[in-house]
Amino acid sequence: MVADAVEAVAVARPRIRIQGAVKSFSGRVVVDVDDLVLGDRPIEGLIGPNGAGKTTLMRMIMHSTPLDSGTISLLPPGGRAVVLSSLPAHRMAEHGVVKSNQVIMDFDKLTIWDSLLLAVAEARYEQPYRVFSERTVFKRHEEEIRHYLDYFGFADATTFALSAGEKKLLDIVRCLLLKPAFLLLDEPTAGLPEDLTERVMTVVRDLADAGTAVVVVEHDLNVIWNLCDEVLFMAEGRVVLRGAPQDIRENRTVVEKYLGEGHV
Repeated sequence: MVADAVEAVAVARPRIRIQGAVKSFSGRVVVDVDDLVLGDRPIEGLIGPNGAGKTTLMRMIMHSTPLDSGTISLLPPGGRAVVLSSLPAHRMAEHGVVKSNQVIMDFDKLTIWDSLLLAVAEARYEQPYRVFSERTVFKRHEEEIRHYLDYFGFADATTFALSAGEKKLLDIVRCLLLKPAFLLLDEPTAGLPEDLTERVMTVVRDLADAGTAVVVVEHDLNVIWNLCDEVLFMAEGRVVLRGAPQDIRENRTVVEKYLGEGHV
């Protein structure tokens, strides 16, 4: 009994509750979620046809896309709820909510090292007049940065990320360095070769095992079936199904509207 209680505490993870969340563009409703809780399972996959509202919903959680109506709240284990939809986007990370970018983005004028150092630098070290504090940030985070650079096969961190794959991996590493409590991944393996896709899946699983709640939007369905503990199917702005990966994979609605018979 005591061992079970200790294990429950060890894997307690935050949840996000979405209530009455609506978003329209040019009069067209893109997201319309009545009541949805994310984070009940360690890794949840969000799938659906193009235009279903998956990325918009994730951006609404981060408040980079404002809601037309409704609320989105973070429910920390044992803590008070935080209304994310009342906060600006730059406040999300301090509450442990972190999202990767769907569209590949990077700092063209920063080396790989500097790009990662900027991600972990506290606000007090970001001002230009404190440029000499960079060494402090470097010493504090050097070991973990080197770990991820070695793990993902970056040969020379003093150069610039040039390929789309390198930029995609850097975006993921920046998310990992923030030590998220709730991680949203938007197509994290798009464009990556199979070996790096496997490495991304491994590090995400390790993160979830350590207590981070993870939601993944991914069009590579092999990633969804092999990585996720639960899958949510979204269509026309609503989550219409959720369940075990195998159950969603075999559901006739999903097969007919999204997968096709070849995926069953």
